[in-house]
Amino acid sequence: MTGAASAFAEMSGALQMAASREGAGMQRRTLGRTGREVGAVGLGCWQLGGGWGEVSEADAMATLHSAVDAGVTLFDTADVYGDGRSERLVGRLLAERPEEGLTVATKCGRRVAQDPANYTAAALRSWAMRSRDNLGIETIPLTQLHCPPDAVFEDDVVFDTLDGLVEEGVIGAYGVSVETVSQGLRAIRRPGVATVQVIVNAFRHKPIEELLPACATAGVGVLARVPLASGLLSGRYDEATTFDPSDHRSYNRHGEAFDVGETFSGVPYEAGVAAARRLAAEAVPDGWSLPEVALRWLLDTPGVTAVIPGARNPDQARRNAAVGSRPPLGPEVRATIRRIYDEQVRDLVEDRW
Repeated sequence: MTGAASAFAEMSGALQMAASREGAGMQRRTLGRTGREVGAVGLGCWQLGGGWGEVSEADAMATLHSAVDAGVTLFDTADVYGDGRSERLVGRLLAERPEEGLTVATKCGRRVAQDPANYTAAALRSWAMRSRDNLGIETIPLTQLHCPPDAVFEDDVVFDTLDGLVEEGVIGAYGVSVETVSQGLRAIRRPGVATVQVIVNAFRHKPIEELLPACATAGVGVLARVPLASGLLSGRYDEATTFDPSDHRSYNRHGEAFDVGETFSGVPYEAGVAAARRLAAEAVPDGWSLPEVALRWLLDTPGVTAVIPGARNPDQARRNAAVGSRPPLGPEVRATIRRIYDEQVRDLVEDRW
């Protein structure tokens, strides 16, 4: 076993023991090079901004407060979610719960055409200032490049500017949100990159094999986004399910608006429904639900710092957060999830991301 593999195996054992020790409380982990401690289950706030059907302001705030009450301390948003609406709602939460020690991670870069030339020092500064105003805070704890074009990862000006914003106190730390494993591996070569956000779930295993171990070795935190494959891993959908026209699960199934991997993790809908149905039948122990298994499986995966499932109502937020205090899954569950992925999903997604 190599040194890196040995360290990764030791981390796996440490996560198992931590989960057993903490029992009823939300597990807390260090968010990479930020040094911040966050709950292992965060809240993704895309749904509260738009793109998933209508969510009222009252429902959004109730969801945010319910998440905090359930132990969530990490909130992931972006400047394009509802053109700043999500950030402003999270900003209200910060103002209303100042004593909770909450960590906000926002994202920038998708407000312009995805031409690397648009990622200028002036643009990066203006995006950070706008997010800071939306959030109503002096320093943004974590700003992430929002799935930028490949060339941006090689642009020294971009990362020098981000370093400067950290020095000035505009942002506390920065990271990257990526579409592909190769982008993540390129990003973590930058010493200032504190975190990587990537799609990893029961329908997207590729990051587990190379990116997560590399991040662990580098001390970079990993935020697992789209952990329920846009709801496929909730087990609530079938071939006849329809979605609101304003929901990206209606309008982006073939990548019409942005990378198709962001919708159902890039798995064709009918194939995803079939695989989720099999997971529910074969991989869910007594006393668990499919979404609980999907989230706990991620939390048990070495290298994952936190999962950031979305929620559109308080009950969803509470149920997701509760997984952060559940015990680890047994090896037989992990083996079953891997087998179903290998047999029904791998060939649909592995080569692209």
